[in-house]
Amino acid sequence: MESITASSEGLRAAMTQAAADIDEALDILIPRPEGPEAKLFEAMRYAAIGGGKRLRGFLVLEGARQFGVARDPALRTAAAIEMLHAYSLVHDDLPCMDDDDLRRGKPTLHKAFDEATAVLAGDALQANAFYVLAEPDTHSDSYVRAELCRCLARASGPRGMCGGQMLDMLAEEAGEPLEEAEIGRLQLLKTGKLIEFAAEAGAILGKAPLQMRHAFAAYGRDLGAAFQIADDLLDATVSAEEAGKRTGKDAEAGKATLVGLLGIPRARAHAERLAAQAAAHLDALGERADLLRALADYAIARRT
Repeated sequence: MESITASSEGLRAAMTQAAADIDEALDILIPRPEGPEAKLFEAMRYAAIGGGKRLRGFLVLEGARQFGVARDPALRTAAAIEMLHAYSLVHDDLPCMDDDDLRRGKPTLHKAFDEATAVLAGDALQANAFYVLAEPDTHSDSYVRAELCRCLARASGPRGMCGGQMLDMLAEEAGEPLEEAEIGRLQLLKTGKLIEFAAEAGAILGKAPLQMRHAFAAYGRDLGAAFQIADDLLDATVSAEEAGKRTGKDAEAGKATLVGLLGIPRARAHAERLAAQAAAHLDALGERADLLRALADYAIARRT
């Protein structure tokens, strides 16, 4: 019990520090508003800086630490992934998608600004993410920079996040229940692929052997699946005030989730199995990967 407590406390401290460091990097990488396009920069900063768990960014930083990668390149990569994640949330919240009014405890971007600015800010955050990854300051090796861009594009494009969002919309329009395997694929694409890439990114930066890249990708894949089930459990069981966003919306919209299909106890047990499976992929790293193992437990125990 003592080791679990120490691990949890260490994880909280590490995630808090990582979030602060990532926000500092984002503050530099998304310039303060000035000139005629100031409103766009202001909207980008509103969406990307402050709030959120920074799970994806933390995965990059902690993965990079396993391979001796310097902090600045890892932070730039983490910030790029958080920019892309922020863009996805901005677009996901739009009236034509999920039509949400609350995100990270504050009004969604299209509510704080307007819909057109939200679309542009999302587009700009996505473009800026790839710009940051492609810059020499992110890594001296052009192959590594290209690999980061390639893998992020794959994780966020039609066979990743965007494809998963399309499947989600089609399922909602059809109004017919999905099978467990179909829900799993939808969630793998919509949420899991970006988390998988975030976990692998540190190994890419560190030029790790292919076997280690695969191990980190597998860890991220199982972690992402567990994280999504936990998110659906929160939507079904936690208040909007506690979550910092609207809850109960999946049931309202008739969305396909494993919680809806399996029920809360079975879905929670499945998330726990996935978290344990994720941690097992890191066995070869020994104690130095303890924070990443603790993260798998956190992913299913969190309340926001």
